[in-house]
Order: sequence, then C-alpha cells, then structure tokens
Amino acid sequence: MGRREERRLCMERVYKTMRNIGALSIGVGIVVTVIGIAAGTISIINGAFLLKRKSEITF
Repeated sequence: MGRREERRLCMERVYKTMRNIGALSIGVGIVVTVIGIAAGTISIINGAFLLKRKSEITF
C-alpha cells in the first residue's frame, strides 16, 4: 500500500468518525430539547394548580 493510499484511508476514517459524532450530537440535542420542554410544561401545570388551590392552604 502506497503512502497516498494510506493517507486516503486515514482521511476516510476521520470523515466517517466526524459524521457519526455529528449525527450523535444532533440526536442528543433533540432529546435534551424534548426533556426541557416536558419539564417546563410540567412546571407550568403544577404552578397553575398551586395558584388555583392557594385559598385552601392554611398555615
């Protein structure tokens, strides 16, 4: 195998690794976004529920 062929194979490996890491990063970003939206929605619902029932709270 010539030096040029070795360099080409190395660059292909680098390209494939970068492609896989990029796809993984997009996937992680989507998951984190969905979890954030779900947590925010639950917080808003719980806050509204507490405000609605604040007259029933006694100390």
